[in-house]
Amino acid sequence: MMLRPLALFMTLGLTSAAQAHDFRTGDLTVLHPFAIETATHATTGAGYFTIRNDGGTPDALIGVEADFPKVTLHSSVETDGMMTMQPLDRVVIAPGETVTLAPGMGGHVMFMGLEGPFETGARFPATLIFEQAGEVAVEFVVEQRPGAGANEGMEHGDMMEHGDIDQEDMETPSAE
Repeated sequence: MMLRPLALFMTLGLTSAAQAHDFRTGDLTVLHPFAIETATHATTGAGYFTIRNDGGTPDALIGVEADFPKVTLHSSVETDGMMTMQPLDRVVIAPGETVTLAPGMGGHVMFMGLEGPFETGARFPATLIFEQAGEVAVEFVVEQRPGAGANEGMEHGDMMEHGDIDQEDMETPSAE
């Protein structure tokens, strides 16, 4: 009988912890910003999150700032069977819609110039910049790589040095 109150307490505790990792400004909610652990010598890392727009007007994520030499929005695009990185100018969140940047889904934040690896459990602050809502302070939590041990998807920092990309010469598509 003692397990039921404990289970309820644990459920409520986990719900509160999850809610504590969501960030709200106006009609936008940024849900669960996280980064993926990196290899020991990686110089780039990737970050992900979900943005929900509960309002009646569209908004767009137009930038991300964090304490790394370079931080940009990217999309993984497959062309002729080859995955490449394309910078994103903006990620539009329509009214009543939810946009997810997640591993394997294309959109992500690139943190470049890492001086050490992203280790599971670490946290770091960042600021998401929206066209209408302005700046939103968030905290990324580093999580274990999905399918750890398997070579799934693109290994940021292991296969490509994003810092060598000359973004001035690239077209910058919008995610809409």
